[in-house]
Amino acid sequence: MTDVDQIADNIRTIRGNIAAACGGDRAVLLVAATKMNEPARIRAAIAAGVDACGENKVQEFLEKDALGAYDGCPKHFIGHLQRNKVNKIVGKVDLIQSVDSEALLTLIDRRAAALGIVQDILIEVSVAGEAQKSGIAPAALPALLHAASRCAALRVRGLMCVPPIVVDGGTNRPYFALMQQLFVDNRSKKYDNVFMDFLSMGMTDDYEDAVAEGANMVRIGSAIFGQRHY
Repeated sequence: MTDVDQIADNIRTIRGNIAAACGGDRAVLLVAATKMNEPARIRAAIAAGVDACGENKVQEFLEKDALGAYDGCPKHFIGHLQRNKVNKIVGKVDLIQSVDSEALLTLIDRRAAALGIVQDILIEVSVAGEAQKSGIAPAALPALLHAASRCAALRVRGLMCVPPIVVDGGTNRPYFALMQQLFVDNRSKKYDNVFMDFLSMGMTDDYEDAVAEGANMVRIGSAIFGQRHY
């Protein structure tokens, strides 16, 4: 089996697992986490039907984008976005999944307004309170959504989280359940520029649990491309 065939086979397996996890009762977007994968492998994943490509690093995204690695596929930024890199990513991607502060909201809104566009974003929630990870505390989410409602050049499309590394199967389900509750609770509120369309959670080791708890977007790297070699 060629590398291209293996990637396609992996994606078919993931699609089947997602359908089983949600009972086939809703669409779940599959975002290929393309970190450390060269353009040819990314194009193979696109050809096999992933819904979007997500990159973690601004410079890596820019280099691959210049080579046409993501052509024909929506582009997401899924890593921590430093404030001094905002101008390099706004308007270049369809969705920024990792916004976690009012300062970052303001910079994105300012840059999008200068470009004459509306930038779609997700709010990243630190669902487990891990100090080393980005994300806003759940209790601070309403205030950040209220701040976003005043930003005319951006649009909040939902929530995202990066829970703890999986040790045993099922250990992240409580975090996913909490995210689903936050998603539902805030969807019922009427903020300008805020639309709870996407709940992005779940990666290679826990995406089935995430889907079972309500995710409609997952970000998967190793299960598509194989283990990364750092």
